[in-house]
Formats: sequence, C-alpha cells, structure tokens
Amino acid sequence: MRFDLLHPREQLVQIMGRIYRYGLTTTSGGNLSVLDEKGDLWITPSAVDKGALQQRDIMCLLADGRTTGVHAPSSEYPFHQSIYRRRPDIRAIVHAHSPALVSFSIARKVPDTRIIPQAHHVCGPVGYAPYALPGSQQLGENIAATFAQGFDVVLLENHGVVTAGPDLLTAFQRLETLDFCAHTQIQAHSLGPVHTLTDEQIARFERSAPALPSFQPEVHGSHERALRAQICRMVRRAYDQRLMTSTEGTVSARVGEGSFLITPYGRDRSHLEVEDVVLVDGGRAEAGKHPSRATRLHQVIYDQHPDVHCIITAQSPNAMAYAVTGQRLDSKTIPESYVVLRNVPLVPHGLQYEAPERISAAITQNSPVVLIENDTVLATGASVHQAFDRLEVADFTAFSLLSTLSIGPLVPIGPAEVRELEGKFG
Repeated sequence: MRFDLLHPREQLVQIMGRIYRYGLTTTSGGNLSVLDEKGDLWITPSAVDKGALQQRDIMCLLADGRTTGVHAPSSEYPFHQSIYRRRPDIRAIVHAHSPALVSFSIARKVPDTRIIPQAHHVCGPVGYAPYALPGSQQLGENIAATFAQGFDVVLLENHGVVTAGPDLLTAFQRLETLDFCAHTQIQAHSLGPVHTLTDEQIARFERSAPALPSFQPEVHGSHERALRAQICRMVRRAYDQRLMTSTEGTVSARVGEGSFLITPYGRDRSHLEVEDVVLVDGGRAEAGKHPSRATRLHQVIYDQHPDVHCIITAQSPNAMAYAVTGQRLDSKTIPESYVVLRNVPLVPHGLQYEAPERISAAITQNSPVVLIENDTVLATGASVHQAFDRLEVADFTAFSLLSTLSIGPLVPIGPAEVRELEGKFG
C-alpha cells in the first residue's frame, strides 16, 4: 500500500486508529496533523472519540485562515502551527499519551534511544520541553523551540510526547519506536543497569550493508508462494502482538538449497504484502527489491543448520530487557517455557556484522533462541510456525520473570523436574 498516495484525511484516520488500537493514547487524548503542499493544515478534531474517528471528522485549517469541517480543531493546534513555522522540513506531527512515555515525562527523564541501533536510527536523540498549559501559546513556544534545536522527537514535561517527520508514517514510526524504548527500559530497570551503545557501535549500524547482486526469477513455485503468504501472516501477527514494530523485525524461510525468502528493508510491518517479500538465491537478491539488513546473518545460519527452515529476528520489549542489561533469561519457569526454549544464550553485540558464524554456532537443538546484546531476539525453527512460537514463548517467559520480581523470589523448576522433562520431550 502506498501510504503517501492517501488523502490526508485517510492518513490521519488510519494512523490514529493504530495509535489508539495499540494503547498509545486514550479516547480523548492525542492529536495528529499533516501540512499539505498548499499550506493547508489537516488536523484531528477536539472532543471526538479517537477510537471511532472517521474521515468526515478531520478538520482543515486553510492557509488563508479559514477553518473547514464539522467539529472544532484540536485545542492544541497552536503548537502544531508553531512547529511547522520553526521547522519547514516537517510536514506531519503526532502527539500522544503513551503510558510508558508518560511515565518518563512525570519522572522528568527521557528514554534513551541508544539501547538498540535501530531505535537511534529511527528516532535520533530525544528532546525535552518544559511544562505549560495545554493549548497555550507558551506550550507551543516551548515545544517549537525544542524542535528548532533539531530534535524529531520531544518529550513533554508532565504531559506526553510529540514526534514529527517529513510524512505522517515517519512521525508515527518515531512514536512507536520511542514507546518501545520506554517499555524496554522500564522493564529492564528491574533487572539492573541498562547498557547503551557507543558512538562507534551506532556508526557501525549506520554503514550500509553491501548490496547483493540481483537476478530475475524465472518462475515462482507453489511452495515459495505459500511461504510468502505465511511470512506475511506471521509478520502481521507479530506486529499486532507488539513483538515487532512497524520498522523493525525480520522473518525468513528456507525455500530450497541455497535459497530463502526474507522480509524487505524499509517496509511497514503491518501492511506487508506477498510481493514485498524478497527471494534470495545463491547470494543474489530478487531484482528491484531490498532485502533486510539481517540477510547475511540469516544466510550463514541456513548454510550451517540444514534443520533450520525459518529464522525470526525481532525486538520484543520484555525479552529485550534481558538483551540490554546482559542478564540471563531463565526458561525454567513452567514446563512449556523450558521445553520450547531450553537454554537462551546471550551473545555480544557486533557479531551480527563482523562474525555472524559465531551467532550461528550458538544455535543448537538445546538453544534454538538467542539474544543478541542491544540488538534483537533471534528465534529459529523447522517451520515458520515453530520459530514464531519460540519468539512468542520467549517474550511471554520474559514478561513472567519480570512480573515475578514485584511479587517475590523466583522459584525455578528444579533439576529433577528438568531431567523428567528432557526424558519425555527429548
């Protein structure tokens, strides 16, 4: 779907629907706007249910000063106008009250986007705007002044967050990614100090991976077409369950010897289509497409593990809390967790670029899921279904462990019970 070809009314309704559906704002909270090529400002209305917004509800503040629409525009439209005046490169703004980000705003701290390189790539550093009355000129001046310093995401003291971008999808992706950072850090703080990446590590991610030579497939077999559809279903499910964000998360599936399908770089995970998925064969990528940056890592794993037929790399906040603190994720919580996950090794950050074979070596029958420090959760399986189940169980297990910390000491399954499980399930 070409989101940029949608009318601003439809863009605003779609994005507000996603923000509300994923719990990033409330029925009455939040507002979005788009500044079009004529200078007209399209904005969500005041006092209209954000969970049932329709295109007819969207308001337009015309460049000539007139207002059109059936409602009043958001009461916070002044700060939107202030930002657009101070930053001509910005064409869309998102304001929301994500609970995790509100937690940071009332603690008067900002989430650190350097916990994973992908988050820093999407958001950059986070600005901070002092408190002022909602809808006031002072609030607009505070926020716009912070954006004028070059920030694309700004936390509002005791209020929420504002993100911006050259288009509405980018502004939304920055909100979603910052919310992931906040969730991950809140969970991680119960485990210990959060480790962040150095400038050198961030720069290593920003360096583009070498492009693969391209080829034009002669035919797409029925097995390959079925896998494309399965990959798309699982990516959308992972997104709906917040195991992935719209910008991060990769799924690949083996097609045959030396060939596999992999999700593309830069596509919105919630709208992935079968034609977006990239075929990689013999080190060449399907012509006209850009495979995930993780392609080389997936290639090495397939080459070294003939029993692996699917690989998923994702950033789920609960499991990633362990990856950003260097703590061990103990799967000996309930029988299902241990049977599905066994041992979950933690490998150093940077190996995904410099020594992917060392990550591959950490994958065994007793370690089908690996955590990469400050980067990702990597799950493997004999099928797409099995790899996804392992990813899901890893995040559920992590959530249970983190929740236990507020109740009492963790009492894991004992050695005798582990031997019994291994005897029954292999």
